[in-house]
Amino acid sequence: MIAEYLRPERWLNPAAGPLYVQLRKRIEAAIATGLLPPESALPPEREIATVTELSRVTVRKAMSELAEQGIVVQRQGHGSFVAPRKARVEQPLSQLTSFTEDMALRGMKAASQWLERGLFLPNADEVAILGLGPRDQVARLARLRTADDRPMAIERASLSPEILPNPLAVTGSLYDVLGQAGLRPVRAVQKISAINLGADDADLLDLPAQAAGLRIERISSLADGRVAEFTRSIYRGDAYQFVAELHPIPEGGT
Repeated sequence: MIAEYLRPERWLNPAAGPLYVQLRKRIEAAIATGLLPPESALPPEREIATVTELSRVTVRKAMSELAEQGIVVQRQGHGSFVAPRKARVEQPLSQLTSFTEDMALRGMKAASQWLERGLFLPNADEVAILGLGPRDQVARLARLRTADDRPMAIERASLSPEILPNPLAVTGSLYDVLGQAGLRPVRAVQKISAINLGADDADLLDLPAQAAGLRIERISSLADGRVAEFTRSIYRGDAYQFVAELHPIPEGGT
C-alpha cells in the first residue's frame, strides 16, 4: 500500500521545490494520516528510490531530515521506523490558564515566534466581540507557540486597547501582563472544532497539509463583565487534547 502511495505521478512535481523535500512531506503525510502507524517499518531506501524514480542520494537526504526531526528512527542494520507516538499534552477545560502556565505546569519550556504584534484597524468580528467602534484600533498578538522547541499552536489574540494599550509590552505570557494591570480574565467561553490544516498553518506547525488540527475560539471576560480577549488558535491534533470533568445532574434536575 505504501509503495502505491509513493508512486511519483501522484505527488511529485519537478517545479514544486527540492525533490527530497517533496518526498519528506509525502512520507510525513503518510504518517500523519495513519497509513504508516507509529513504530511501523518504512521500505528500504533502495525500494523507495525504485518506486519514486528518485536517486538514492535524494531518498537518503529525505530520510535523514525525517530522522533529525524525530519523525523517523533509524536503527543500524534494521532500517527506518516511524517514531513512537509522543504523549499528548492534556489541558483541562475547567481551568483558565495561559499557554505559558500550561507548559510550566508540565515542566516544559514555552517560547514564541512572533507573527504579528501591534495596533491595527479592527475587522467586523473584533468590533462586534470586543465592543469597539469602527474608528477604534485593536491590539493584536499573533504567534507560533512552542514547547521544548516543538511547534504546538498558532495563537491569534485580539484585545481592546483599553485592556492592552501597548502590545509590545507582551514578551512572554499575555496573562502575566494583564494581571500586572489588574485586568486578568476570570472566565471564558471556548469553542473547539476539528479541522484539517491548511498549507500555511501546517507549514508553521511543521506538519503536512491536511493533517489533523484543533481550532479553538476563546472569548474571556473580566470580573466586571467586560470582554478582555478574543483568541483564535490552531493546535496540532497529534500533540494536544482537551479534558473535561463531568458531574451528574443533581436529583430533580433536568
